[in-house]
Amino acid sequence: MIRWYSWSWLAAATLGLAGCPDPDVHASWTPAELRVVSSLSPPPALTASPGNRFADDRRAAELGRRLFFDSRFSGNGAIACATCHQPARFFSDGRARARGVADVNRNTPTLVGAQNLPFLFHDGRKDSVWSQALGPIENDAEHAFDRTAVVHRLAAHYRSDYEAIFGQMPSQTELSALPAHARPLSLQGQHPEHRAWQAMAPAQRTAVNGVFANFGKALEAYQRKLVPKVSPFDRFVSGSRTGSGHAGTGFSPLALRGLRAFIGSGGCVNCHNGPLLTDMAFHNLGLPPAAGVVGVDAGRSIGADLVKNDEFRCGSPWSDAKDCRELRFLNPKFEDFLGAFRTPSLRNVAQTAPYMHSGQLATLTDVIEFYRLLPNSAQLGHRELTLHKLRGSVDTAALVAFLEALSGDLPDAHWLTAKD
Repeated sequence: MIRWYSWSWLAAATLGLAGCPDPDVHASWTPAELRVVSSLSPPPALTASPGNRFADDRRAAELGRRLFFDSRFSGNGAIACATCHQPARFFSDGRARARGVADVNRNTPTLVGAQNLPFLFHDGRKDSVWSQALGPIENDAEHAFDRTAVVHRLAAHYRSDYEAIFGQMPSQTELSALPAHARPLSLQGQHPEHRAWQAMAPAQRTAVNGVFANFGKALEAYQRKLVPKVSPFDRFVSGSRTGSGHAGTGFSPLALRGLRAFIGSGGCVNCHNGPLLTDMAFHNLGLPPAAGVVGVDAGRSIGADLVKNDEFRCGSPWSDAKDCRELRFLNPKFEDFLGAFRTPSLRNVAQTAPYMHSGQLATLTDVIEFYRLLPNSAQLGHRELTLHKLRGSVDTAALVAFLEALSGDLPDAHWLTAKD
């Protein structure tokens, strides 16, 4: 919801910033511009997670914290969630594309603020944070593990913590009847782990799936602690609203010029809007191929089909949510989904380079210059028709300064390590 305020503060703010000779900084702001600025701050409140009744259970968050840093949940014993989602890098990894057990074709997105997104991954193939957390575990290029092995590891190392939150795990006798490794792989019918899964009794599969789902729900409870912190931009807006001034906000005159371009001539706010600075939609930008990536990524058209058929989606036996309007009206065959990817949040964006779904652009300057040269066509599908080339009058340095001013502190220190 857009908040309404008395917006004389912004005119005063532009005049009150020391060392601002640029007449653009002093120019008047329209009521429409002021409403847009208001809608971008403060950071969003944490949204509910109807699919996970343990989402805000502190015990689940503490268990999830330990699981997040535990490399035993990987095929080689060396990959943890934190391998790619590194706390010091705002839960990204600084690489163009992720590397787990093997190389991955996608860039590692930040987890800070991901709790407010309706769809996860660059292509939206998951509809909850807890179900998203399960995907990398069974991805052969990431953790290269399997759900049955997850159950064995949890029982061996976290049984008491798990049972205090979720209830009884399979007994030792029941565990001994399970194969060491098993998972469903419908496209690899002869894979040993798929054959082992098919050989299990239905009750065994149900038990494994239930524990695996709870594994993801503990990880989501942890990730819900990774909320965006107040940035210099937020302090600037807050100080202007309250009349407390702008000294010490860290929001520079150059960043203020960038803000004007962001919501005005640059057109950035058309997709990067709201307090998370994302429309949460999917767009085809006509990005160049990523070096080293074979083939063309179909993006949302594949992701929409995957989430509609995901075994852990909203409405599944493992989800606590049954009202699934987002999925009910989702059409994977929608033409504009072809080659489209999710609009990322811009909060802390200066801390999470490289950019785009396969890390095609190394710096924020590269991103801005890409929009100046915006291609007319796309590798697959058609480019977003509402996008227009960035005008030459838009100052790259000013836009970068504004984007840098969207960075807050890291999440609370307790959640940045497995250590107590």
